[in-house]
Amino acid sequence: MNDSHPDPASLSSEQKDALIRDLRRELAEARRFRREPGRALFDELREAPRKAGAARAGTSTKLGRHLGLWRSPVVLGVVVAVMLAFAVDAGVGRYQAHQMREQRQARLILENTAMRSLYVELKRIVPEEDGKSFRLTLSMQNTSPDGPIYVMLNPVAVYVQSGLTWQQVPSRPVDSSGAGVVTLVKDYAYDVVFVPDVANWAELIPGYMHVRIQDDLLVSRRAQPGDDVVERRTPFYVYLKPHGANDADIRARSRMTGTPPVFIPMPPH
Repeated sequence: MNDSHPDPASLSSEQKDALIRDLRRELAEARRFRREPGRALFDELREAPRKAGAARAGTSTKLGRHLGLWRSPVVLGVVVAVMLAFAVDAGVGRYQAHQMREQRQARLILENTAMRSLYVELKRIVPEEDGKSFRLTLSMQNTSPDGPIYVMLNPVAVYVQSGLTWQQVPSRPVDSSGAGVVTLVKDYAYDVVFVPDVANWAELIPGYMHVRIQDDLLVSRRAQPGDDVVERRTPFYVYLKPHGANDADIRARSRMTGTPPVFIPMPPH
């Protein structure tokens, strides 16, 4: 203090009074300075909750400033329409897939019925009295326990091999039993007449023609079918002894014993 103020003994009364006022002012300023940090901290702590609330309100306002758009009836209607469109599309897709699975399953069952439950057999071939034609008999048998099978009979085609090719020869059903739709419950047979008039026919077995008989059928489980129809193709291969053949020559050439048969069945080839 001696460095900042003069010696009081050398001062006048007015100077002493002024010095006392300066000292009081400096003391008051020092006391206020000591109190200001605590008050500032107290004021800051008191204002902290209000500032935090204001900050949260600002953040909430920032995060929710676009939520008003979703309250629009137009936007909600568009969103609902899009979601319904996706749901309908998914439902239609599942329904179509289910329908396709059922159709494939029904098709497989019908194909299995046509190939395994329908037995077709070439029963016989006999020469006709006209000396030119032959009569063949085909039989069908339904082995399915699930009821009748409906079979559409198509014209039976007959071919004779000549060289390396097959030549179709005239053929026809003997009566109405060889045409139309047959309700096959158990057994059914029908006859076909054909004329194997082919020059230079192939002689794979001495004295015998090589003949192919092709029976094409349409099979269904219903009398009035829609798409539930499958085709059943059954070929038969036989060696056929022509009219006027020399049995002695055939026996000698093929080393047969007894009377040569009219036809010799062969497996499909």
